[in-house]
Amino acid sequence: MIDLEHLLRAFDAGQWVPLADAPLALPQQLFPPGPGVVVRSGGSSGGCRWCLQPRHHLDDSAAATATWLHDIGMDPRRCLVLNPLPMHHVSGLMPWWRARSWGVPHHRLSPELMKQPGELLRHCRDLPEWSNRGALLSLVPTQLGRLLSDPAGQAFLGEMRVIWVGGASLPQLLAEQARAAGIPLAPCYGATETAAMVTALSPQRFLAGDQSCGAPLSDVKLRLGVDGALEIRTKRLALGSWRDEQPDVLLPVANSMGWWRSGDRAQINGGLVICGRLDTALNCGGETVFPEQLEARLMREIRRASLPVETVLFLGMDDPEWGQRLVTLARASDPVVLDQMAAMTADWPASERPRRWVLCPELAPTDAGKWQRQAWRDWLERLDLAQG
Repeated sequence: MIDLEHLLRAFDAGQWVPLADAPLALPQQLFPPGPGVVVRSGGSSGGCRWCLQPRHHLDDSAAATATWLHDIGMDPRRCLVLNPLPMHHVSGLMPWWRARSWGVPHHRLSPELMKQPGELLRHCRDLPEWSNRGALLSLVPTQLGRLLSDPAGQAFLGEMRVIWVGGASLPQLLAEQARAAGIPLAPCYGATETAAMVTALSPQRFLAGDQSCGAPLSDVKLRLGVDGALEIRTKRLALGSWRDEQPDVLLPVANSMGWWRSGDRAQINGGLVICGRLDTALNCGGETVFPEQLEARLMREIRRASLPVETVLFLGMDDPEWGQRLVTLARASDPVVLDQMAAMTADWPASERPRRWVLCPELAPTDAGKWQRQAWRDWLERLDLAQG
């Protein structure tokens, strides 16, 4: 747990503060004059990255979010910030920093409380600021799904003014459930490198059926690279980053023109639409395959057929003939669903059709909503070794 008072004292002393257990060989000599935070990236591309975000970038991010709230008719100074996200990630740090910047209350929601929707609703209704302030909430899709599945959770969500959902793609099924229940979601996009949100969709547009992550915030510009990669320009890009294996090398985040390449494949058609990670794209028999798109497609079919499957994960495993072939892990209690899912995908193109289905009852993303695909590939390899 981050000691927020210690963080503020360190800022006052002009120091840089790591938000998680950092390598012993942090390149202190490479730090610019402080203060700032050293944030571990929650990205899914593999390898641990650490980003330098000075304090004034946190201020700029909070100010841009305040402008967004003004634009949708809300006064940030009349809000209440609820925060269940981990404080050692920028996604959990920034709700607190926004509240501090705007001079409004901030309340932490513990993981235990988030798993008890009825108690969560009672707890928040008992807050002294609940009745006279608009509640703002930040979630990852996993948390949203758990709350939507419970009547008390839906009631809690329905009392929010804005629910920012980010960290991972919002599954279409969850979006449809939220719209049907009138939940004011605001799908957004951001990263450690950008000091959190750079786009956000208003709840009004979400409820009207817009499926994007919204338009760029006031201090952000977007463009697409030649390969469809999302590129971002903003004054709050991290000053640099480094990896555990190269702790003495501070790598630039932006190119010479000030643009950061995100690694996400995207479209920009009025609003930002994320199409999948470029670094998770697979080459299957000469065809480029994006696992996230196939996962979403299969989950739509699963929901339509009312199969008891909670989630699926498509992995690319080495194949001497195809280069890579898809293997699908499924979180379910009944192995019969594996055959049913195989039947659902029987007419998919060969490059997109899984060659193997594996039951994995513990399958889940991280607390930050990320899929650590290499970790699940390792799990599959250990399973195969154990089975001989």
